[in-house]
Amino acid sequence: MPLQTLLSKYKFKSSDQKIIRAAFEFAEKAHSGQKRKSGEPYINHPLKTAMNLASWGMQDSATLAAALLHDVPENTDRTLDEISKKFGEEITFLVLGVTKLGRIKLRNQKDPAYLETLKRMVLAMAEDIRVVLIKLADRLHNMETIQFLPRDKQERIARETLEIYSSLAARLGMGEVRGKLEDLSFPIVYPRQYNKLVNLVRPKLENAQYYIPRAKNELKKILKLNGLENMEISGRIKHLYSLYQKLQRPEYDNDLDKVYDIVALRVITDSVEDCYTVLGIIHKYFRPIRGRIKDYIAVPKPNGYKSLHTTVFGPEGKFIEIQIRTHDMQEEAEFGIASHWAYTESGKPKSGRARHNARQIEWVSQLRDWQKETHDNPEEYWDSLKIDFFKNRICVFTPKGDIKDLPEGSSPIDFAFAVHSDLGTHCGGSKINGKMSKLDTKLKNGDVVEIIRDKNPKISRDWLDQTASSSARSKIKSWLKKNEENFISRWTPDFMKRK
Repeated sequence: MPLQTLLSKYKFKSSDQKIIRAAFEFAEKAHSGQKRKSGEPYINHPLKTAMNLASWGMQDSATLAAALLHDVPENTDRTLDEISKKFGEEITFLVLGVTKLGRIKLRNQKDPAYLETLKRMVLAMAEDIRVVLIKLADRLHNMETIQFLPRDKQERIARETLEIYSSLAARLGMGEVRGKLEDLSFPIVYPRQYNKLVNLVRPKLENAQYYIPRAKNELKKILKLNGLENMEISGRIKHLYSLYQKLQRPEYDNDLDKVYDIVALRVITDSVEDCYTVLGIIHKYFRPIRGRIKDYIAVPKPNGYKSLHTTVFGPEGKFIEIQIRTHDMQEEAEFGIASHWAYTESGKPKSGRARHNARQIEWVSQLRDWQKETHDNPEEYWDSLKIDFFKNRICVFTPKGDIKDLPEGSSPIDFAFAVHSDLGTHCGGSKINGKMSKLDTKLKNGDVVEIIRDKNPKISRDWLDQTASSSARSKIKSWLKKNEENFISRWTPDFMKRK
């Protein structure tokens, strides 16, 4: 797999080509004579890592050079100092960040050493998201070649991938990368469940091979009849691990017939207006299923995902989900933040995209803050990661239309603290979508929440059981501790205080 494959596939400036070529030659020399377990030259791995990144839209020379060099400090006798002298601080910083992430080994979740490494991973993300993207590209290629490793090592790496890296990809909006990582890990971590699901779903998948082309042609004819030609229409089959997770939820109860999106058609349009036009045409010809129309364009998912989804009685009267999105939405759905993380020579996001990127990584800054707050309690930090980071998120609106990103299961109390600590402290009641609601009500994606402010703080210990975000819980605990200490101090006789 020559370097020229990468350089010829994408348009690089001559100055960028020079840096990428120099990094490849440095890495190739450093890894000279080394082989992977598959028997191929070791240099193929960093090159494949760089190609993954470029295909996701990460085509700045610093990122690709760091990808080519990422295993040099750990696996060769060449040092970070040598890399720094030849390639400068930025590339060295990225290589060092990837090296730190590479030390993560998923063992006991209560292991302080592991938790400390996990903290460094989060801090690295907060400082430069490219470190994580390089690691994801590295992990994807390792999973694609995992069959050459001993079984026990396969199991550890695959479990790490499910527990950490696929969750990272999901949180960054990288749906296609997440799906690949999960499906490569699934048969290794849960072989019995995987085999059972494959046998269960095989008849539907075999039917889908014949049904998808027919459904595509039918939809294409209908759109053309209504003056919409040249629309990209593709079919997709749901990722197996995603299907497995859905079947575990109570509302599906392992019943495959309750899952309507095993097979889906995807229509790619030129504009948002076309998306809604296509949706109207589809509903004109195919009866939609009530409750199965989702507008993620008006209310995007917290990771930035945008699309229209509808499930209809499609061609031949069969259930089928149809997803409608623009070309830009399609790129973001597959590669998330990587698809628009364009850098200038200084390594800063280009101004036109900076605002969007800032919103995408707001959660990273939150994690860094929580790491500081829980510095002396690694177990509490791990809990905050499990609650807030690895959990699904919802978008909730203020009455003015501002969006607050919260973990699934959040209540109006979580929302109040997310708006402002003082509002959380004085939260006396709430309205959800204009109706008075209890403070322990579970919020849903798209809810509009108004907090009724009370003059006096109303915090009680019950609130700890009514919140889902570690940020809110931390502030509640802090307030309770402070006020309990004040209460005790106020009612303690002076002679006891002197003791």
